[in-house]
Amino acid sequence: MMKNKILGILAILCLLVAPQVLPNYAMTLLTELVILALFAMSLDLMVGYTKLVSFGHAGAYGLGAYACALLSLNTTLPLPVVILLSALIVGFIAIGIAWSCTMATGVSFAMLTLAFGQLAYAIAFKWVSVTGGSDGLSGIPKRPGPFGWTLLTTKPGFYLLTVACLLGAYFFCRALIKSPFGQVLRGIRENEMKVLALGYSTRRYKIAIVSIAYMFAGMAGALYAAFAGFAIPELLFWTVSGQVLIMVIVGGQGTLIGPMLGAVFFIMVEHKLSELTETWGLFMGLIFIAFVMFAPNGILGMLKKNTSAGKPSQGHAS
Repeated sequence: MMKNKILGILAILCLLVAPQVLPNYAMTLLTELVILALFAMSLDLMVGYTKLVSFGHAGAYGLGAYACALLSLNTTLPLPVVILLSALIVGFIAIGIAWSCTMATGVSFAMLTLAFGQLAYAIAFKWVSVTGGSDGLSGIPKRPGPFGWTLLTTKPGFYLLTVACLLGAYFFCRALIKSPFGQVLRGIRENEMKVLALGYSTRRYKIAIVSIAYMFAGMAGALYAAFAGFAIPELLFWTVSGQVLIMVIVGGQGTLIGPMLGAVFFIMVEHKLSELTETWGLFMGLIFIAFVMFAPNGILGMLKKNTSAGKPSQGHAS
């Protein structure tokens, strides 16, 4: 336990000092990685802790991006407020989506999430007067923070904002899953009928966790829109949902930290393979198959297994 805390503190310190030691191009990639780590962690709340597989999580990501774009272009609100409002808007919209999707279970639930995600994509593509259609919304400004704080308009300042959002979301989710609410979620994952028999309204818990997961995915989408300076319909497309689901599975579902590692692994491998070959997608698919077959607990599971294997058994301890 103490070792994990020390590693966590070291990881946070590395994230905080990165702007001082990394060049600009590396900071751009690192900012993207932090945003995608938040996106993957949000899906883990559904997939890893509640066994609610979603094929439409990109809908929340894209809605957050468009909410950020519309608020930034039509108001004078500072960037942190825009990010927070975008996340809350997506979380509120998700209540209705979750209410509809949780009427079904299993594959039917996954298909409903996919349907809502594709519906959002179609709306973004067709509602030209609001969303800009296929061109999307561009020119999103990075306004100063409260009291005219201009740090957020710089690349290092915006990066620190993304790190703050990731850490805030992580500690919130960590407290949530350790609470009685989180224990019920685990019960739903393991045996929903037993939880129902104990008198819990499992559908309400599902609606709540979907809304929370969508809220943090919306926050990630808002950060990406502010980072890239645009919001486009492709952010809502089902392939983005597939990518983030792969990140969760490869990293290790039901761990919070694992999906973050999966996001880093996915993006780094994608960047490297795309430099080497045009058929990089084929190799990414083979890597994913290998993880499913030989490392079902993901990267974090492999690390824990190696750590345990390296420890002497109690009977041979000196």
